[in-house]
Amino acid sequence: MSLAEKSCVPCRGGTPPMNAAEIHELLGELPGDWCVNASGHLERLYAFENFAGAMELANRVGEIAEEENHHPDFYIAWGKCRIEIWTHSVGGLTPSDFYLAAKAERVWGELIR
Repeated sequence: MSLAEKSCVPCRGGTPPMNAAEIHELLGELPGDWCVNASGHLERLYAFENFAGAMELANRVGEIAEEENHHPDFYIAWGKCRIEIWTHSVGGLTPSDFYLAAKAERVWGELIR
């Protein structure tokens, strides 16, 4: 089963974040140009030819985030949308973060077709 087909799982305080080896393994399975930023969060910048495309990506991924009850941060400007994902309740990354990132990649693929 691909990462995009998996559902986010609620985490509670006390759940440990993933270790570096686990992060590296799932990052290798994640399509697109995702990286782990200096804060230890998943991040990807998507480029568009206009503002409307950036908003469409944010809106569509936002709908998925609501369904999954797992909410990323969006940074939108003309021609770009940056998505930053981490599990707030554990203060780091969990497998659910990679699932949501893969779902965002799937939306991106639909938009650029």
